[in-house]
Amino acid sequence: MDTSAGLLIAGVIGAAVGALVTFLWRFSETRQGATVEPAPAVPAGAEAVLSVLSSSAVIVDPSDTVLQASAPAVAMGIVRDDRLVPDELMDLVRQVRRDGQVREAEVSLQPRRGSVAHVHARVAPLTSRLVVVLAEDRTQAHRVEAIRRDFVANVSHELKTPIGALNLLAEAVAEAKDDPEAVVRFSGRMQTESERLTRLVQQIIDLSRLQNDTASEEAGVVKVDELVAEACEHSATEAERKHIEVATSVQPELLVHGDRAQLHAAVSNLVENAVTYSPESSRVAVTASLEGDDVHITVADHGIGIPGEDLDRIFERFYRVDPARARSTGGTGLGLSIVKHVAASSGGSVEVWSEPGEGSTFTLVLPSWTHDLDEETS
Repeated sequence: MDTSAGLLIAGVIGAAVGALVTFLWRFSETRQGATVEPAPAVPAGAEAVLSVLSSSAVIVDPSDTVLQASAPAVAMGIVRDDRLVPDELMDLVRQVRRDGQVREAEVSLQPRRGSVAHVHARVAPLTSRLVVVLAEDRTQAHRVEAIRRDFVANVSHELKTPIGALNLLAEAVAEAKDDPEAVVRFSGRMQTESERLTRLVQQIIDLSRLQNDTASEEAGVVKVDELVAEACEHSATEAERKHIEVATSVQPELLVHGDRAQLHAAVSNLVENAVTYSPESSRVAVTASLEGDDVHITVADHGIGIPGEDLDRIFERFYRVDPARARSTGGTGLGLSIVKHVAASSGGSVEVWSEPGEGSTFTLVLPSWTHDLDEETS
């Protein structure tokens, strides 16, 4: 065989080997491409449906990666870096993926900032490979329930004191039936406890009505000068007993709009507290003036004052800065809570300044009513 024929045969063999290698490589690539699973797609229309749900929605794929999450879910904190948190939710997703059964659970979240959040989660299969998580924020409901339990416990505790005292005093009167002086003394104390009990029950009723957050059917235009005069008259007897001067200064023709009885209760509570916690022969100042579009009703005293750590809590129901002193004066711990709710229901607010030993200043801020009084009452 000559040289040219050998080169020709070698070239043909090389071309055949190259073609075979190329075919095998392409065949391998095709098979490898066929084994790669495409990412599961969210069903058409699912995004639109989930966006209108009241619950926060999250869709999780087989690798536990979040494919889609609503904005509230991210804000709530159950999605972080394309992962579902906390671990309790992730465990529910895996259980649902295994058996396809819908599951529900109450989960507590610890946000990076703020207090613990309570979430009700419902986990269900969306497709054969995707799982949907619907989460509803129950934090406010848990808070309301906690407040309700505390309220019931506090009411029960507060009612026990005067009721127990009345029971003991009734027994004392029965035993002292032959001692007229003792009977008079015990009956006087019974009357005091009865008045305290009546006041407590009435304040509980008032506070319950205020917390309904509904507009009062008795709302109308109220003259501020009459409101202040009535509130001061309410505490006149106690002020005289302690030789406390209650000085008033009210800008004329001030009007506010609201439930007269509720507003009277709010201002009366402020004046009564000022007289109660002021030393004898001191002075309480009650002023009312127009500040911009608001009426400011201010009650200032020179009493014992309130420590700074208690200022944020004095408007809580049944909270007392000095429980022993409050009980000795007949305080229920509901007065300032009523003031706060009356202010809120009337579209206003209440402000406080206080220093221990210097006294306290409470300001009830209410929107001024500028309409003509005759037009409203006609």
